This record gives sequence, C-alpha cells and structure tokens, in this order.
Amino acid sequence: MLRTIASPFPGLDLLATAVLLLDRQLLIRYANPAAESLFALNRSNFAQTPIDHILSGNAVFHSTLHSALESNASYNEHELSLFGPGQTLLQVSCIVTPIEFHDSALLLEFRQLDQQLRIAREERVREQQEFNRELIRNLAHEIRNPLGGIRGAAQLLERELNRADLREYTDVIVKEAGRLQALLDRLLTPHRLPQYTALNVHEVLERVRSLIVAETQDGLSIRRDYDISLPLLTGDKEQLIQAVLNIARNAAQALQGRGEITFRTRVARQVTLAKKRYRHALRVEIIDNGPGILDAIRDKIFYPLITGREGGSGLGLSLAQHYVQQHHGTVEFDSQPGRTCFTLMLPVTT
Repeated sequence: MLRTIASPFPGLDLLATAVLLLDRQLLIRYANPAAESLFALNRSNFAQTPIDHILSGNAVFHSTLHSALESNASYNEHELSLFGPGQTLLQVSCIVTPIEFHDSALLLEFRQLDQQLRIAREERVREQQEFNRELIRNLAHEIRNPLGGIRGAAQLLERELNRADLREYTDVIVKEAGRLQALLDRLLTPHRLPQYTALNVHEVLERVRSLIVAETQDGLSIRRDYDISLPLLTGDKEQLIQAVLNIARNAAQALQGRGEITFRTRVARQVTLAKKRYRHALRVEIIDNGPGILDAIRDKIFYPLITGREGGSGLGLSLAQHYVQQHHGTVEFDSQPGRTCFTLMLPVTT
C-alpha cells in the first residue's frame, strides 16, 4: 500500500481546519488530524481512496474538483452538503486550491459550518451566563442583609411571646428565612475558584451514581457505558461531582423514580471549546428515558430560577453549566419524549 505523505507543509497537522490532498486522479494522498476526525478517516486505510468514496452526494462539488484541475484555478464553496462515511450529512465550506507537491495536485480545506455556529452559540451563552451570574450575585447581596434582620427580629419576638400558638408563626418566619438564606448561599457559592487535581472522570460518575441510588427507589436503574481507556482529567473533583449530580438528579426526578439513566463516556478528538483547540476532550453523556424537556423552557433551561418542576429552585442546571465552564468545557442537551441526553465536553490539558 502506498505510504501517505507524513507532513506536506510545516504545521499542517496542527491546523484546526480539515485538509485533504488529492492527486490528479482525485485519490486521497493525505489527511491532517482534523480531517481524520471530521470525515471519520483511518490513517491506515484511506491512502489512494477516491474522494467520492469518502464524500458523496454532491455532483457539483466533484465537478468543481475536475474544473480546478483543468483550469488550474482556485474555487471557494461557501455552503456544501456532503455525505461522509456512514452517510453522515456534513454541512461544510470548502476552498479548493491547485498545488504541485510530490504527487498531490489539489489541496482541499474544509470548515464545518455547524461547528462555527456552535462556537458562536457557546460565546453567546457564556456572555449571557456571566451577565446572569453578576445580576443574581448582586441581588443576593442586596437581599441578604434585610433577610438577616427579619430572621433576627422574629427570633427576638419569639422570646417575648407567652402563647405557643403565636410562636408557631414566628417559627415559620425563622424557618422560611433560613430556607431563603440557604438559597442565597447557593447563588453565591459558584464564585469559589476550582481546586485543580488530576482525577479519573469515572470516579466522579461513580460517586454520583451512589448518591442517586441512595436517594431513589428500586424502580430506577443506572447503566454504565464507560470507555475505561480515557486519560486523566485536570479538574476540581467536588465541582464536577456537583455538576453531574445536578443533571442526574434532574433526570431521576423527571423519571419519578422509575426508568433508566445511562452514564456514557467517550474520548473526542480535535475539539474546539471556548475558542481553543484541544487534541482530546472527554465526552460525558447523562441519558434518561423520561418525558423530555418542556418546549416552553427548552431555550432557557440553563438560566437561573428557570425550572419545569413544581417546587424546584431552577439553580441546578445553571450551577452545572457554571462549574463545567470553569473547566473550559461545555454542556449541551438534546431532548425528545423518551430520550434526553446532556453532554459534557471537558478538555484534556495534560
């Protein structure tokens, strides 16, 4: 089998965009790591593979490649719909450039359009979350002082009352003030900086699993689907436990104690998170077979104080997102009746 070019141009392997080199017969001569990830290529078996065997379903695209060879001119396709291996639909832009390098005649550079949209969406979410946190933090500080005064006054009044039935009312004031104080503490807690250590993400998931099992009845099962070859993660163990616990607890509550939750881990390669490219990231999925997320709150589910459950505080997912963002990761979800999946992407920095 013909050996592929190891490194056609200095730094090509480091590009975040997917690059393919084709010869004059439109056979693949080289794919950088980003292209291997995008098109699900295996470096050991793509050499001399026709491009239309990898990317199909668009006659205009393949006609453009022939035109670039014949006219020795570059082409720029801003929006292409192509089917990758396994008939996976890809929305990409592509720059086709004729070159003369060894046996290569065309350089193809691809940018995944949905990835660009995702990065822009992540940036908007991050800005919105920062604004929400600052607003809530300022509001919590404003409430804290008068709330303490109300609780203290109720305790003093309780001592002066001789009738037990009247002390019931002051007891209600003290208890409710205490509950609000606990809520304010939760709003202010996320501002603690992470305490980073090397950790195994499966230790985090196992801790959460034991907590959920202890809180629920026998009707709920938690299934493990772990990739035990995952590398260690650098992070704050307690914050990651709390983030996963908040999501898993929401799932358990949506299932009302009966159903299945799946913890799944995989490695992701060549991932862009918070505008930074990482060679590897950990993909953690929390999947449940519950009723799904209400359409009315789907676009606001990570906002503070937004909840679809009666009696819920609406802080769990907001805090989970904050903790994951402190680890330079992301939280996304996909939900329909019968399947809800929250996906945490956590970069590997070691």
